[in-house]
Amino acid sequence: MSSYNAAFEIHVHGQVLLRADVTYEQLQDALRPLWAYAGARSLTDGEGSLYEEEPGIQFDAKEHLLQMCWTVRGDDDFRQSLDDMCMGLNELAEQGSPIEVTFYDTEFDEEEAPAEAQSRDDFLMLFVGPNPAAIMQVQRDLLVQDVINMMERHFDGAELGGVVQEIDKLFSQRFEALVSSLELGKPPRGGSGGSASGHGGNRRPRHLH
Repeated sequence: MSSYNAAFEIHVHGQVLLRADVTYEQLQDALRPLWAYAGARSLTDGEGSLYEEEPGIQFDAKEHLLQMCWTVRGDDDFRQSLDDMCMGLNELAEQGSPIEVTFYDTEFDEEEAPAEAQSRDDFLMLFVGPNPAAIMQVQRDLLVQDVINMMERHFDGAELGGVVQEIDKLFSQRFEALVSSLELGKPPRGGSGGSASGHGGNRRPRHLH
């Protein structure tokens, strides 16, 4: 992908705990969709971010941890690279993990744009994990955290146990439906991982380190 006239600057951010037996070569292959998109010939060549102040793509072999704070210029076709990356990381992940991806519209200028104009910024929350249960667990944990944070503005935390129980019921039902659909050879309703996305009126700030 040529960086000239790219429609977006795309930021990938997250941490993925990998199995203890995962090698650098396996990780390099799983992340090939990212570094190859950036025009690199290897992970070592492509691990650096567009911005020097960002750590880029780092593998802590001692902690078995992949850390990503990496920006690349690109277009909507990068979404396929993200799908391929998730498929690769699913094979290496020890547990479920979220990965945030933000598309920043390079052609939008907040200061010069008309008041009614909107950028093409987009935000995705991707999930990877060794199996559907692990992915659903991290989705559940993030949802509980978001709901509790919002409702604690109006209720005491001790009053929210019932809310958490209802969320757990919903995820239990989804997991049971997934298991049943797999047993019947049908595609699961709602999927096992996937992503959440959204367009916002206000631009998301870049991650600061």
